Amino acid sequence: MSSSPADLVRAFHLAFGLDARSRPAEVSPELARHRGELLAEEAAEVAEVSVTGPLDRLAHELADVVYVAYGTALVHGIDLDQVIAEIHRSNMTKLGPDGRVDRRPDGKVLKGAHYEPPDVSAVLRRQGWAPGGRES
Repeated sequence: MSSSPADLVRAFHLAFGLDARSRPAEVSPELARHRGELLAEEAAEVAEVSVTGPLDRLAHELADVVYVAYGTALVHGIDLDQVIAEIHRSNMTKLGPDGRVDRRPDGKVLKGAHYEPPDVSAVLRRQGWAPGGRES
């Protein structure tokens, strides 16, 4: 079996009879709310353990966030790997052609003059998304 997060989470959803769409679509407000609550729970656990530790628990909670995020993408029929690739492409444009990196005092990398925003809509359209479409 593949070890890619997308494949592992798809196997989980199929084994347990959870939603798993094959193309992007809006879902019911109830399902969207539920997935948002699951993500918020996991993010709160990461925030807590990132300060208090230990490292093995942080690793566990980070993996849970990724797992639930991939599950949420699957529920919406989004190929998250492709979206992440587009975000990465965009993020790499923050590096200036001269190799210069602009940072905030806390180290966060900032968008420079050559930054290109991600075109997530185009990625979703390639996956079969029709804006405004909703499935139940």
